[in-house]
Amino acid sequence: MSQSLFMPLAEAVRHFVHDGDSVALEGFTHLIPFAAGHEIIRQEKRHLTLIRMTPDIIYDQMIGMGCADKLVFSWGGNPGVGSIHRFRDAYEHSWPRPLAIEEYSHAAMAAMYQAGASRLPFATLRGFIGNDLPQYNHNIRQVECPFSGERLAAVPALNPDVTILHAQRADRHGNVWIKGIVGAQKEAALAAKRVIVTVEEQVDELEAPLNAVILPHWTLAAVCVVPRGAHPSYAHGHYSRDNAFCIAWDAISRERDSFLAWMDRHVMQVRDFAETLQLITAAQRTELA
Repeated sequence: MSQSLFMPLAEAVRHFVHDGDSVALEGFTHLIPFAAGHEIIRQEKRHLTLIRMTPDIIYDQMIGMGCADKLVFSWGGNPGVGSIHRFRDAYEHSWPRPLAIEEYSHAAMAAMYQAGASRLPFATLRGFIGNDLPQYNHNIRQVECPFSGERLAAVPALNPDVTILHAQRADRHGNVWIKGIVGAQKEAALAAKRVIVTVEEQVDELEAPLNAVILPHWTLAAVCVVPRGAHPSYAHGHYSRDNAFCIAWDAISRERDSFLAWMDRHVMQVRDFAETLQLITAAQRTELA
């Protein structure tokens, strides 16, 4: 039964990501599921609500290629570099299509995932005091604590139709081990209706230590072996962050024509993420020559 979890990434996206879905591609600093994002773009999924605490380059690419109608987030940018230009163009100029946004704080997003994983309707927190974000996001409300009478912020639970993660390993049964910085990956997975995980490798046994973050096979819809599937982010214990690519992306994405040309060559005209990585590596070698 568990062996059926393993499938090519293209098949997993085709079966489990549908037009109009709410989709969370989570990963904090590392383990960002770039390969899965590229496959969603390549299959031309449309009208998605994208959810992510820290949308960066992969969401810039997905938004710029017309996948998204809405973004639910708490911070957006190209880490250490600056803005994500395709996101800004979509929100400010409706290119390639209008983009609605729903903005929260990091603490609120974490609480929303936790509420979703716990199958609660909303989360409460001490936050949004003295700022004007609730004026623009009417899903940030207030409730009164029934014990103390304190006024608390209330935010709706997040229950994505699909959560997609990247991790280091899956065993032969489909159990997944997430190593290093975890962020909200576990909660985002348990809150979702369907979960796809790309992994660096499949092993016989995880041999994980006590209290390791494990996603049991019965919580997942698909496991896909995609080496370096988090590039240009890093995978703890496997490879480092490609800072050169993040810097280069700022210039590539600044103009619509250069963005579309890059995406056509590196995503739309290739069979899979392995070919994308070959093209990026060849380009970087040329620059250093």
